[in-house]
Amino acid sequence: MTTLTVYDPAMCCSTGICGADVDQRLVDFAADLDWLKSEGVEVKRINISNEPMEFATNPKVKAVLDSDGVEGLPMIIVNDETRSQGRFPDRAELAGWAGVAFTETEAKSSGCCCGSKSGAEASSGCC
Repeated sequence: MTTLTVYDPAMCCSTGICGADVDQRLVDFAADLDWLKSEGVEVKRINISNEPMEFATNPKVKAVLDSDGVEGLPMIIVNDETRSQGRFPDRAELAGWAGVAFTETEAKSSGCCCGSKSGAEASSGCC
């Protein structure tokens, strides 16, 4: 089984999807991770605010923090191989790293309610 681990920067909650001003990248990323789970990928998210020892005890993550600081987060590790750092990758990248079949049609149907809304409703951050 493929394991994808996300070492997240400090966020208000485990996904960062909270509060009045939600970052759409975080909404999309959370939907993409849920999609990977539905495809049989084991997904783990570790937030530096909640589990700092996980960052300190992983040599790869510690090295990134030592060299880049928190700007190196999020860090994505797939089956113990570093795949990304300092950005939230899109669904196509995640699928490729996890060995999951992916089509552009799936990218457009992320499961977020914003894709089905129009006008002010969609731009209001309904998700």
